[in-house]
Amino acid sequence: MASIELQQIAHQYPSTSGEMPSYALNPLQQCWQDGGAYALLGPSGCGKTTLLNIISGLLQPSEGRVLFDNTNVTALGPEQRNIAQVFQFPVVYDTLSVADNLAFPLRNRGLGKAEIAARVKTVLDMLGLSARANVKARNLNADDKQKISLGRGLVRTDVNAILFDEPLTVIDPHLKWQLRTELKKIHQQFGHTMIYVTHDQTEALTFADKVIVMLAGSIVQIGTPQELFEHPAHTFVGRFIGSPGMNILPCEVQGTQILVGGSPVATTALTCAGLPGLELGVRPEFVTFSETGGVAATVTGIEDTGRHRIVRALVNDTKICGILREGESLPAAPRVLLDPARIKLYQHSHLLAGQVP
Repeated sequence: MASIELQQIAHQYPSTSGEMPSYALNPLQQCWQDGGAYALLGPSGCGKTTLLNIISGLLQPSEGRVLFDNTNVTALGPEQRNIAQVFQFPVVYDTLSVADNLAFPLRNRGLGKAEIAARVKTVLDMLGLSARANVKARNLNADDKQKISLGRGLVRTDVNAILFDEPLTVIDPHLKWQLRTELKKIHQQFGHTMIYVTHDQTEALTFADKVIVMLAGSIVQIGTPQELFEHPAHTFVGRFIGSPGMNILPCEVQGTQILVGGSPVATTALTCAGLPGLELGVRPEFVTFSETGGVAATVTGIEDTGRHRIVRALVNDTKICGILREGESLPAAPRVLLDPARIKLYQHSHLLAGQVP
């Protein structure tokens, strides 16, 4: 295992138009601890796969250095960095059996037969492939082929890091939870440094100890799942994390009152009256509907998820949503109440100083 340090890493892909290429990955400085479980989370095109490929050695950065345990590995390839990487789509040897696919990287490293057999058996059991151990990979479905790819990354115990690039994309939804759980157990058991790329917040939040949220080539926040949910440092993080995401409402502050569309909705202890570009952030979980108090709302839709109902409404032409839990009813003429203790204030998308974090 290894700690991974990125020193002013940045990358530009060559331009085909003759114009100065823009950054696919903006300059960043980060250090990730030995044995940590990290997720790179963000929408398509945000730079997360570029960053992963720089860490793995598949891509050399335009700027900066990559250090493994304080050793500069920027110019070294994946094999010299001693990493395992699992890609979005299955990479298997179709003519080999499942067991031989898993044994292949171990044989290349000259391990003894007994040790290879023991490790392969462990991974076969872990991934539910024991019954197919002697089946040729070409006869398997996409789910099982991707399990082999995962297994080849997990069968080695000598790697500095295991990198996953959206590895569960082709896996049936009902199997994803099981495999994420297994990956978490493996990390807890062996302490590999693991980095997992995904655009799926559920995968990131259930797998990682720390989630790195990316947008437009930059890291906008690093935190635990709880920190990202409770204290998003950027409005993008608030919207992206949660289902539904955080309500982000244009607002203004007059004295200690927060106004949305000219109507007072809460109070604040922050001194930010008159600042431009203010927005209020509040999770749907902390929006309630009442017959009195608050501000008037017009309901535009209700979604029943079984566990609760999501109520979508307008407050002075501003969209907002809240959650009705089991047993709660929606008033005929609802008024919206916001929990003042759960409100965040942002300026130009960034959390105002004086609020956690």
